[in-house]
Amino acid sequence: MRKIILAILGVLLIVASIFISKSLIANKNKVKPVPPKVVKSVFVDTVKNGVVPIIIPANGNLTAKRRFELYAEVEGVFQPGSILFKAGQSYKKGQTLIRIDASEYYASVQSAKSNLYNSIAAIMADLRLDFPEVFQKWQDYLTSFDLNKTTPTLPEMTSEKENYFITGREIVSNYFNVKNLEQRLSKYVITTPFDGILTEALVTEGTLIRSGQKLGEFIDPSVYEMEVAISKSFASLLEVGESVVLNTLEGTETYSGTVSRVNGSIDPTTQTITVFIEVKHENLKEGMYLEAQLNAKKEPDAIEIDRNLLLDTKEIYVVRDSILDAIPVKPIHFSDTKVVLKDVPDGSVIISRPVPGAYSGMLVKVYDENSKKPN
Repeated sequence: MRKIILAILGVLLIVASIFISKSLIANKNKVKPVPPKVVKSVFVDTVKNGVVPIIIPANGNLTAKRRFELYAEVEGVFQPGSILFKAGQSYKKGQTLIRIDASEYYASVQSAKSNLYNSIAAIMADLRLDFPEVFQKWQDYLTSFDLNKTTPTLPEMTSEKENYFITGREIVSNYFNVKNLEQRLSKYVITTPFDGILTEALVTEGTLIRSGQKLGEFIDPSVYEMEVAISKSFASLLEVGESVVLNTLEGTETYSGTVSRVNGSIDPTTQTITVFIEVKHENLKEGMYLEAQLNAKKEPDAIEIDRNLLLDTKEIYVVRDSILDAIPVKPIHFSDTKVVLKDVPDGSVIISRPVPGAYSGMLVKVYDENSKKPN
């Protein structure tokens, strides 16, 4: 009985082995399905060469076109005035900014003027006798001489004898000594040369001011300039008087300016040239940071595309019969996001947006933005 059971199990095992073998052979010969080929959709533009303006971006800080730093040329105590010497204070042209106590020096000036007057008065008798023809003009000079006013100019000497006589009495040297003292006396009062505002005040009323000490800064807030540095390759393209668009970093405000000056030399270190842009607006303040767009030139027969569409090999992709192809181009100008190209044939269909993994010979579909479906 046992032998019969073992025989039956052996037969079943052989039959099972045969079926398993046939199944493995059938699966091996079965054709595997081919995965569908992925065709990417691309956005394209048709090339139409034209005139492309070259815009040079630049940036910088505003500074007042008319400004001066206040320095003391004399020594004394800062006297209080009708207007406080404080930063932000506005002044009209001709108003006194700083008045330094000059009482001691004023006395020495008056003494010198008195000596000059006495010297001329002492020669009047000799002039009446020896030079009666010039006596009257010197008499008129003495009459007009006022110690409380600026010393008038000496009468013109018309003859050589008169010149020797007047010079020999040291009247000419005394006169110029007085004028020198009067000139220095004027430095005790600093007035405004134009309407403006005080932006920095380093002294206060009652302060002892020393010669050579900086007192503050005064500007005209109506006109500002911005200094920018651009590449030397555009040095011959910029012209004085050319319009410039300026805007804030946030892009919320836009101003119109003009190129006021172009430096005649190139910085040997950076190989750049300095350009000064003049701008006027009531909202501007000194120190504001602005961006400028300089119109350098207009490039004919060119196109402008995004920089990320230009390959490292100076090529761009075009679509020909649903296949990508790379063509060589000539870059003319690079900006932060754009590049100006030449030698791109009119009518070429170029991709307008980057295609990840793109290569020459790649099969693509052109995306139709009107129907929102790939063609």
